Amino acid sequence: MRISTIGFMAVLAMTTGTLHAAIAADSARGAELFHTLQCIQCHSINGEGGNLGPDLGRRLNRDFTPASLAATMWNHAPTMWAAMRVRGIQAGELNEQAAADLFAYFYSAGFFEMPGDAGRGKQLFSARHCAECHGLKEAKIPEAKPASQWQSVSQPMMLVDEMWNHAANMRQEFAKRKLKWPDLETQDLTDILVYLRNVTPARIEITSGANGEVLFKSKGCESCHSSMAALSTRLKGQTLTGIAVAMWNHAPKMPSSPPQLDVDEMREIASSLWAEQFFRDAGSVKPGQHVYAAKHCATCHDDPASGAPKLTERVFSGAVLVSALWHHGPRMLDQMRAKKLTWPRFEGPEMANLIAYLNSLHGGK
Repeated sequence: MRISTIGFMAVLAMTTGTLHAAIAADSARGAELFHTLQCIQCHSINGEGGNLGPDLGRRLNRDFTPASLAATMWNHAPTMWAAMRVRGIQAGELNEQAAADLFAYFYSAGFFEMPGDAGRGKQLFSARHCAECHGLKEAKIPEAKPASQWQSVSQPMMLVDEMWNHAANMRQEFAKRKLKWPDLETQDLTDILVYLRNVTPARIEITSGANGEVLFKSKGCESCHSSMAALSTRLKGQTLTGIAVAMWNHAPKMPSSPPQLDVDEMREIASSLWAEQFFRDAGSVKPGQHVYAAKHCATCHDDPASGAPKLTERVFSGAVLVSALWHHGPRMLDQMRAKKLTWPRFEGPEMANLIAYLNSLHGGK
């Protein structure tokens, strides 16, 4: 398994008033934690590790949000603790930073990507005219590298960069061949990449995006886009593959000579645009209030005598809840059993809605 270091700005705390906190998450630290916390004894990442629990590098019918991961871990927690006791595994430290790093590692391993179909990808590679210029292992025209040499197949950020930089040349080639520019859906490109990754190993790399806004302005992006914040909002819920698709479909509308970006510059801009929207789950307050009541959260958290912490004194996110679950979950499970309450399970968007409600309690949005 070849997975590079990811350092990106994971917005793990929701807004309080007009400000929000950010934690820099790194997949290399997350990979180390996956071993030191002994997760690997039961779980694997793309086939490497234990097989008692699910492989966390393979999609399991979920949406690609941190809240959905928090819900998955929450639902699985009692079984996980029982398995840990049987194996004598002691729970190590998992603070919010560590949870963020694990999220980064799971993203690098493909946990949050859409599932793809290699067979459909093979058909699309031909139907969208990719195969007319790009061979799999040999070049069909001098200007077009064969797919086996595309580093971008395994590095989505590089894919975004190459789609941007080569759009003008591809437009000329399509015009010369009298072909219509082929629009793509995110699922289309996902399937194509799954097909092509049979000849290229997977690797993902994202930065903190700290210089993204400066580059966004210096490269003249604001001449078309009103602001980076406005563009970021339009990318809500997109994976990096989805961003690449949006840029591909937009290419015919761009100036004939858009500013060139090297892969590091594109990585900074795309990371800055993407990471905040990815980690900020779009939950709804009113449904979240219903979840809070239906899952019996108030039984303990609204009762000072229970010893459970008040939930109005901090901001919440998927990673925050995973850290809290790790530290306090076993005791919470014992208390719920004593009160004859079943362990709550979260389906669909319930966790994201709960997070939105909890943050509304102290003025967060």
